[in-house]
This record gives sequence, structure tokens and C-alpha cells, in this order.
Amino acid sequence: MTITKITGHRGARNLWPENSLTAFRNVLALGVDAIEFDVHLTDAGELVVIHDATLERTTDKSGLVRHLTTQSRTETHLESTTDTVPTLAEVLAILGDAGERQLHVEIKSDEAKKPYPGITEKVVAEIERFGLADRCHLTSFDVSVLEECRRVAPKVERLVSVNAEWAAKQGGLSSFIDNVEGLVDIVAIHHELMAAEWDLITSKLTLDRLCVWTLNDEALIRPWLERGIGHLTSDSPDLALTLRGKIQQQSEPV
Repeated sequence: MTITKITGHRGARNLWPENSLTAFRNVLALGVDAIEFDVHLTDAGELVVIHDATLERTTDKSGLVRHLTTQSRTETHLESTTDTVPTLAEVLAILGDAGERQLHVEIKSDEAKKPYPGITEKVVAEIERFGLADRCHLTSFDVSVLEECRRVAPKVERLVSVNAEWAAKQGGLSSFIDNVEGLVDIVAIHHELMAAEWDLITSKLTLDRLCVWTLNDEALIRPWLERGIGHLTSDSPDLALTLRGKIQQQSEPV
């Protein structure tokens, strides 16, 4: 049976503040196979790791992420902790020592849902500066962003994410999968859409190219592990890893 690779979502957001240096330091000790995080570009030219284009949900400040300066970033705390919004370089400095574990680097868009000009080149340059190109997947929902990733860094692997709403906007899931063939290595599909369209999906993609997201309790995680899906993303990767270990033990011959 295929051993599913477990990815910690935004580090491990059910365990530590999402996209924080604390999360990235601690998630490595869990033994995850990959770590996912999000990158924005500020007007000052800094690559910063945070999910939203605004600060309100995850920090003690308000406003647009793009308006952060170096000083204001270091004064913006995550979820009432001492952690501040990290730069991509700070994150890569930690994860660069993580052996063979993969990094899923999501290239985000601005508050108007438009790609930041030049962000792809800057992200790739930083990844290459740390010597991590062979351990990264550049990820996005936006196919045009991934096409830019291919142009800028054709040898860096790519992952596309999709849910039911996004698939509908792209002309349906079948068409979407056909359109990204040859562009991406992994297709990450929301678990509800994956379950609803399993036969269609598996007629087009092998299990090792599929990632299911975001699963956080045993009732959801276990069935996908038992199916042998290639990748599973979780806010609670500790639970996913525990369940994977139990399933492996149960499948071993007595």
C-alpha cells in the first residue's frame, strides 16, 4: 500500500500560530513529510510569510500586508504571541535544515486577488539562494501564476489547488484537470470535491499525484490514508501521522 505523505498546513495551525517561526521549528519534530506556507510581497520589497492579504485575522494589527515596512512587520505579533510576521528568508533558514522534507510554497495574490508584480522571480531567487529548489513545490490556485512559475523556474516542481467553487469557475473539474496536465506535478483537491468526484479524478490522475486537503479529524483522515492517496494536508499533522502509523501496523503481516 502506498504510504501517504503528510503535509503540515501553514506549519501546523491547530497546534501553533499559523505561518509562525514557532510552528515551523516545532512541526519538524513531528516527522512530517512536507510543510506548507504562504508568501506575500510588500510594497517595500520584502517577501513575508502570512496567509491573508490583510492583517486582522492572524495578527494584533490591521491593514494590508503589502503596506508592512520592515519596522512595522517586526512590531506585528501573531495571535497575541511574541512571534512576529516572518520573512521568507527566516522561514527558509529554519526549514533548510529539515533533511529531505518538501516545502510547499504558496504564492499568494494581493487584496484585489491580483498577483503581485515580480513575486515569482523573487520567491524563486530566495529558494535558490538557500539551495532548496529541489525540495520545493511552488503552489497556487491560479493557473497563470503556475505558468509564470514554469517560465521562471522550469525545474522547480509545481502544485495546483482546487475546490468546488474554483473548479466551477474554470469550466468544471474535468476540464480543469485536463488544462493543468503537463503544468503541475501534484493536484491538491478539497476533500469534499475529492470524495464527490473520486471516479472522475482517479480516471485522470494517479494516486501519487493527488493531494487531499485540509483534514483535521480521524473520521476524515483515516479513509484517505486507507485509500493510499499520495499526499494529505492537515492543520493537525500530529494526528495524521499517528493514524498513518496505526494503519501501517495493521497492514503488516503477522
